[in-house]
Amino acid sequence: MNARRGTRTLLAGFAAAAVLAGTTAAAAADTTPAPGPTGDGAKGLCKRVPKLDRRIGRALKRLDAGAGRRGSVARLQRRVDNAKQAGHTEIATFLKDRLDFRKSLVTNLKQRQKDLNDVRTWCRDNGAGKAAG
Repeated sequence: MNARRGTRTLLAGFAAAAVLAGTTAAAAADTTPAPGPTGDGAKGLCKRVPKLDRRIGRALKRLDAGAGRRGSVARLQRRVDNAKQAGHTEIATFLKDRLDFRKSLVTNLKQRQKDLNDVRTWCRDNGAGKAAG
């Protein structure tokens, strides 16, 4: 008897899913999609410049901090040195790869900071992007 009850429950579930799928497809066919944004997002980007600047600044501050700060390049360098001294070559290799990435991240963030300053200037000169739309 339990086998039949499980089959009936399964069939009822399939039927309910089919009904829901049919009504969802019909409802989706009735509505026309709204047109997407056609601009370059200048207004939104100009609005976010202060937040982006703070975020990049915090990341650079953390990366440039001393060996006592988690997430800093100096701390990771110290870990690489400790692994080499202990003779853990595999660990040192792994950490060295992370260190190389972290150093490239500093370079990348400094470039983004310069680009963001150019965006800030553009936004100031163009009315916070309102002229461009």
